[in-house]
Formats: sequence, C-alpha cells, structure tokens
Amino acid sequence: MIKYKLECSDCEIAFDSWFASSTEFEKLKKKKLLICHICNSIKVDKTLMSPSVRSNKKDTKNDLQLDKYENVKKTIKNYQKFIKENFKFVGENFAYEARSIHYNPKKKTKGIYGKASKKDIMELKEEGIDSQMIPWIEDKNN
Repeated sequence: MIKYKLECSDCEIAFDSWFASSTEFEKLKKKKLLICHICNSIKVDKTLMSPSVRSNKKDTKNDLQLDKYENVKKTIKNYQKFIKENFKFVGENFAYEARSIHYNPKKKTKGIYGKASKKDIMELKEEGIDSQMIPWIEDKNN
C-alpha cells in the first residue's frame, strides 16, 4: 500500500488517498477513475510529498502519552495515600459496613474504603447510599 497526497486542479483541494501500488495509481489515472470528492473533477494529480522517515530518536508523541500516563498514575497514587490516611479499610465487607453506617444513625465513624463488586455498588446506589469506585493501583515495588 502507498499513500499519495492528491490535489484537484479545479477546486484546489488537497487530500490523501491510498493505492495498492504506484502502478495502480497510474492505471486509475489513465482510465480517468481518479475523481475529486468535492467537485467531481477528473483533474486530480499527485502533489509533492515528504517521505515518511523514522528516526532513531524517541517518538515525542509516545513520550507525551507516557508523561500523561505517569501523571494520571501519580494522581491516583496521591488519592490512594489520602484515602489510606483518612479512611478506615473494611476489606471485602464494604457493602455491609456502608449499610451499617447508613441505617444506624448512632454509628458514627470516619469514612470507609474497601472492595465491592459493581453489583454491590449498584445495590447501594438503589438504597440511596452514596459510594464511589476509583481505580486502585497495587504497589509492585519488589
């Protein structure tokens, strides 16, 4: 496959198009099957193109995406640290503990966090109990 930048002589629009080969482009051109998608003119031809060249330098787009990923990961870790310092871990009993706090107004406790299934979260929501799911990143330092 080869990609050419094409230009219409009538409406002067430039666009890209893929061809099986350069020979295939020439065949289509000769048979007048290359048509401008804007004005339907057959005066379509290749324009100057720079070749797609790869360098040995790091890809800056990938670097930017990696930076964004690292920033998101850092933000999640900061949330996790805050939650661990300010909330009580209840493990697999999250739904039970959330209901206990909600239905027993005498039970005063700081916020809780733990594990719950999507089904548990939906059931809590249906009961009017506010809870949130956040991504959790396990520490894998070893």
